[in-house]
Amino acid sequence: MDLIAILSGFGVGAIVGLTGVGGGSLMTPLLLTVFRLNPAVAIGTDLWFAAITKTSGAVAHHRHGHVDNRIVGMLLAGSIPASIATIALMHSTGITKGWASALTFSLGIALLLTAVTVAYKQVWQALGLRLEGWVTESRRPALTVLAGLVLGVLVSLSSIGAGAIGATLILLLNPRLEARRLVGTDIAHAVPLTLVAGIGHATLGHVDWSLLSALLVGSIPGIWLGAQLTRQLPDRLIRALLCASLVTAGLKVIT
Repeated sequence: MDLIAILSGFGVGAIVGLTGVGGGSLMTPLLLTVFRLNPAVAIGTDLWFAAITKTSGAVAHHRHGHVDNRIVGMLLAGSIPASIATIALMHSTGITKGWASALTFSLGIALLLTAVTVAYKQVWQALGLRLEGWVTESRRPALTVLAGLVLGVLVSLSSIGAGAIGATLILLLNPRLEARRLVGTDIAHAVPLTLVAGIGHATLGHVDWSLLSALLVGSIPGIWLGAQLTRQLPDRLIRALLCASLVTAGLKVIT
């Protein structure tokens, strides 16, 4: 099983390096179907996987000045309290079959939303520019906090959303943000959010630590390989294959 876990980490890492999409949208379905983890344990384990694998990227983007700290701060003002409140609700109610169903359904919806954001990547900036008349400077802070709140709940329930969905929300509210600052800001927000949510799930006993270690061992060379391959494959083909995988996984989880 350790070998399968290492190979799984390698595969997800390669896809992350190839597409730039967070591993949560691929790792959690894998943990559910291949390793047969309880939905809550799969989500908790993936949150730690995401927090650890994205930390080096966040540090690198900070060093290069690719992070808009103001946007990150507003997102965290919404996402961290929302995550804590979601975990607290899970603590107070206990993990029942009802919660398991809610977690599974949230995961499926998040997968489908991620597929949509990836498929229409080029559309969101144009839509954001059209919305500029309504998203004024005075409204943007409150809307950014609200976006963070939505991400906090979604990530805590499904482990998915801090990557592609988070970047899309940032782009809709800040359509003139440079691409590299968009990526850096999204990753900088994802790390503390997934860490807080991961700690919350750990307090509920929702992390398979030995499996997590094996996945991380495989992910490091996988991310490197994916980054090399992305130069040789057309972006349209990569996004088409990724979207097909996300839709298939999302529909399978929901049904």
